[in-house]
Amino acid sequence: MAIDPDGDFLTDFLADDADSPVVMLNLLRFASGGRPLYEQYTKAFGKAVGPRYGVKVIYAGDGGSPLVAETGQQWDAVLLVRYPSRHAFRDMINDPDYQQITHLRRQALAEAVLQPTRPW
Repeated sequence: MAIDPDGDFLTDFLADDADSPVVMLNLLRFASGGRPLYEQYTKAFGKAVGPRYGVKVIYAGDGGSPLVAETGQQWDAVLLVRYPSRHAFRDMINDPDYQQITHLRRQALAEAVLQPTRPW
């Protein structure tokens, strides 16, 4: 299952208006016992990494039962996260301080969707 962005994702992601702000939809499915690990990740992220790159969590909430979805499309949590640019996202995930905490996110999640969005 997908958890982290890979090289192909980043290449396509950066090719699309890399200097403009981007809001990322995060759909998260926790591994068994993963929520406490994800909470550790978000605390560490908020202290050490997020502010340095201008990251703002716009919304974070628990997923509910979907009204319209295919089987298996129910998510445990939903976040909307704003990055000042796609370059800022790339720089953030390559930051050594981020690399020190990303294992918590990987261990916490069974599956994730990171969907960049563009305003209409």
